[in-house]
Formats: sequence, structure tokens, C-alpha cells
Amino acid sequence: MDASERKQIEQQILQAREKKPLFRLKTFLSQAGLGRTIVYVPGKQILFKQGKRGNAVFYILAGAVKLTVDSQGKESTIALLGPGTFAGKECLATVRPRSTASARTLTNCTILRITRKEMLRVIQDEKTFAAFFFDYLLARISRYQEVIMDHLFNSAEKRLARTLLLLGHFDDEGKPQLVIPKIHQEELAEVVGTTRARVSFFMNRFRKLGFVAYKGQSSITIRAPKLSSFVMAH
Repeated sequence: MDASERKQIEQQILQAREKKPLFRLKTFLSQAGLGRTIVYVPGKQILFKQGKRGNAVFYILAGAVKLTVDSQGKESTIALLGPGTFAGKECLATVRPRSTASARTLTNCTILRITRKEMLRVIQDEKTFAAFFFDYLLARISRYQEVIMDHLFNSAEKRLARTLLLLGHFDDEGKPQLVIPKIHQEELAEVVGTTRARVSFFMNRFRKLGFVAYKGQSSITIRAPKLSSFVMAH
């Protein structure tokens, strides 16, 4: 291959790269496309089961999802997921791509289902998405560590407050108000590790303090900065 042929090939490669459409993160996570499907799932439906081989990641657009683990016939809730969170990430593993928990919808949900193949492609090919997903995973690890610390050292009231913030996907740059689907207090009690009666008492107290407000029968408005300050101050 002479120099002119090599230069021609390099120009063709450059032109092919220039024709590649601009990747838009918000569009990717909000619209259907190659390897991506928006699905509407009623409440109390199973998305995937513990121990089963996964073939897709689920990005929650609206609604709430419960993660549970089953050990010797006893089911325990380990997390509640809200809009802006991923479920089924374990399918991306190369060694054991099996679900470590079961996922079930708590409310009517709108979910972006992304195939494993497409997730692996976009992580490899799109630096914007790779950086976003890496930051997301680090943030989730940090938050789960905080939850563990809560269960070891903090009161049920603080654990409930942090659960609400996690469900609203709140962080330091979050919105002043978050709207989350209204969830049965039994579900919150199971995650927090307390009784339904105490959850009811704490929620009423949060409402009187202006931390939360009930928006009709289907959702709760969280005044995130106030609730976050309460968590940090106690």
C-alpha cells in the first residue's frame, strides 16, 4: 500500500466518524430506539427474578420498583427504586450475569428497557454515557453504604427520611422538590426496618414539619433540602 492509498483510507475513516450522529444522553434515556423499548408495566408485576440470567437493564422513567432477595424461603426488601435509577445492572457482568435480587413494580411504571447488547455497546462506544453510568454506579455504592450505616447507628426516623430521598433520586444538585409515587407504608416499613405504625407516625411528623406534602392520592411531594438537612443534622 503506497502513501496515496493510505491517505485515502484515512480520509474515508475520518469521514465515517464525522457522519456518526451526535450522542444525546437525555434522548437515549427517554426515547425508544435500537435496543431500547419503552414499556408500561402495571403495579405488582415481576421485572426479573433472583438467580435468573438477565438480558436487559431497566431504566425507570416513572413509578417505583422494589428489589427483594429470598433466602431459605424468607423474602426481604433491600431497596426501593424511583425515577432516574437502573435495575438489572448485574446482567452486564461477564462472569455471572445473573440477577442477585428480584424486581417487582410497586406502582404503575414507565420503564425504558435496554438490551444487554445495547448497554454494552453504548458503554464502549459513547464516552458521555460511560462517564454518566460510572458516576451513577459510584453514587449508588455510596448511598448503599449510607443505608448500611443508618441501620447500624441511626434511628428509624432518619432511615425513613433517607429512604424517601433515595426514592426521589435526590443528590446535592437535586431539585428543591421531588415528586414520588405514593407507596404503601408496609413497604416503607420493611425497607426501614420498623413497623407500619411508626412509619405512619414519622410521615405525619414530616408533613407537620413541612418536609413532605401529599399530592392527591397517588404521589408525595418531598421538600428535599429540608428533609436532607434533617438527615444530616441528626
